[in-house]
This record gives sequence, structure tokens and C-alpha cells, in this order.
Amino acid sequence: MSTALFDRATIEQIVRQIVVAQMGGNAASTQNSPSRDELVVSISARHCHLTDEHVEILFGPGQTLTPMKDLYQDGFYAAEETVMLVGPRRRMLPNVRVLGPTRPDSQVELAFTDAISLGINAPVRISGDVQGTPGCVLVGPKGVVELDQGVIRAARHVHMGPQHLIQYGVENGEAMNLRIESCGCSMVLEDVVVRAGENIKLEVHLDTDEGNACNLDAATTVELLKNEPCSCHS
Repeated sequence: MSTALFDRATIEQIVRQIVVAQMGGNAASTQNSPSRDELVVSISARHCHLTDEHVEILFGPGQTLTPMKDLYQDGFYAAEETVMLVGPRRRMLPNVRVLGPTRPDSQVELAFTDAISLGINAPVRISGDVQGTPGCVLVGPKGVVELDQGVIRAARHVHMGPQHLIQYGVENGEAMNLRIESCGCSMVLEDVVVRAGENIKLEVHLDTDEGNACNLDAATTVELLKNEPCSCHS
């Protein structure tokens, strides 16, 4: 008897029928499933963002930022340039890194201990929300800029693309929880704000105080958790 009992198409059909049966009759395609990217949690040290005008004042006419190191998000980088921050009563922080590219408004992002060191009561804000915030003085090698506002403590947040919103079942602006398992320092950080946009990699940003508190460098597990509505009164 011939061993060629079935042609290739028949074999593929039989295999598919078996798979469908094992899945309870549903052969769901994964081709368009949301990407389950690995979660990256980064510590964002104190830094500042500058306008084109302020770059020229601080570093000289015609000067632009010099990329030194690419950040995790495409198109963003740490620049070679640094500035000194001067707060009330002449308290200062030297060599604060400038991040690029430039922005419409200059902004300084500090951890809580940085703000205390400078003597500035910096509010927790989403990056870009600087209306009514304290200011400071920026000192560069070629000039000085006095900011009337722009000093914040950046709210912890998670960057997501459209596929990640589907993956986690959340919307832009929602708050999530971040569970971190680390030797002796495990914790859950609440109020991690979702910041969504196109062509964005999945990444949580914490400041240095938060990263040190949970010993992030030694973390064995990090997990984003959606806030579920409380059912205790239902």
C-alpha cells in the first residue's frame, strides 16, 4: 500500500481541526493581538528641558543641544550640556543634565529630596503642566535664565502606545498600580498615570527617591496592575 495516503493540504486541514477542537472550537488568530512588550521601569534622575531660546542664552548664540546618549523612547536623548540650578537663599545643584529635544517651555524635574535641597516647594505634576509652579535660576557657561515657573516633581507615570492600552485595558490619564518585588523593599506604588501616544514603548518612569525606596536595581519582579473598581458597597 502506498504511504502517500494524504497530500500536504489534507494533513494541514486535519491538524487545524485537531487544534480547533482542543481550543473548544475557537481558532483565534494572534496576528492582530496586542503586543505584550516587556515592561521596562526606569529611574529618571533630576533633569531639565529647555526652549531653543534658553539653549542659546545658556550656551551661546547659535548653539544647539548635543546628543550624548539615546533614551529608551525613540527620538529622546540626554544631551552633553548641563546647567546649575539655583533656588531660594542661593541653594544650588550643579551639573543638572539637559534632555532633548527642545520644548516650547523650559521645565525642571526634581525628586522630593532635590526640591528640599534647593528650598523649593515643587508640586507633583505631569510633565508639561507647569502653570503656577515655582521657578528657579538656570546658570550655563554663557548666560543665566530666570524661570518664573517650571519646577515640578514629575508624577510617576507609564508611557504606552495604543496596543498597550488594549493590552492592559486602560485609557490615557488613568492611574495604575506598580507592584515591585525586591529583597526587603517590596512595595506597591499607586497613582502611576498612563501617558499614551503613537510609536511609544512600554515604560514606567520613577524618580530617584522612588527608585531607591524600592531598591529597583535589585528588583526581581515588576508588574503593572489595573485599578479595579471597589465592590465593597455594591
